[in-house]
Amino acid sequence: MFLVDDHRTLLWGIERLIESAGDRMQLVGSATSIEELLASPDSRDADVLVLDLDLGGFDSSMSLASLQQALPARILVLTGARDAEAHRRAVLAGARGVVKKEEAVDVLLRAIEKVHEGDVWVNRALIGDIMDMLKGGHPPPDEHTAKISSLTPKELEVIATVVRHKGAKSLILAESLGISEHTLRNHLTVIYHKLELRGRLELYVYAKEHGIGPVKQ
Repeated sequence: MFLVDDHRTLLWGIERLIESAGDRMQLVGSATSIEELLASPDSRDADVLVLDLDLGGFDSSMSLASLQQALPARILVLTGARDAEAHRRAVLAGARGVVKKEEAVDVLLRAIEKVHEGDVWVNRALIGDIMDMLKGGHPPPDEHTAKISSLTPKELEVIATVVRHKGAKSLILAESLGISEHTLRNHLTVIYHKLELRGRLELYVYAKEHGIGPVKQ
């Protein structure tokens, strides 16, 4: 399994917890951001990914679809949020389970094992809500429409800023958006995966071609 949490103290604690589980499970690596996760070759060896829902103010549920395409692991979300809507978003985006950080350590270990076995770790009330929301689905849109519609309002704002400040350094983009460079990198990593692009130049061209966000100059 692989761990992603931006709080190093908590990350250290979970690492020790996994190690104490002995033969029940093996930790192959850890990261403090999605960017680090995707850059780590060890992430390709994990069968379960335990992912913090809040990575420095970035909602990691927005990256779940892209992570599922890039990595073989089943995803278990770890969160300090009690907001049922946030949990629902994560499961709808592809998480196989949700564990609150306030839960006992044995609960996290059992959840990891269940997700590893192919089960889900979601309470009944949340499953009922999700089933109600999934009723009456619509046919899938075309490829580009589907990609663009997967972008969040914040991601559209990031793209608009990239276009508006073509060639600018990351610090300038981050300051314009009112976020840190670390958070900007997280947003861009998710955007690249959602749109299947390889960098800011391709993003600029794609945005201009498809009119994503307020990109007119």
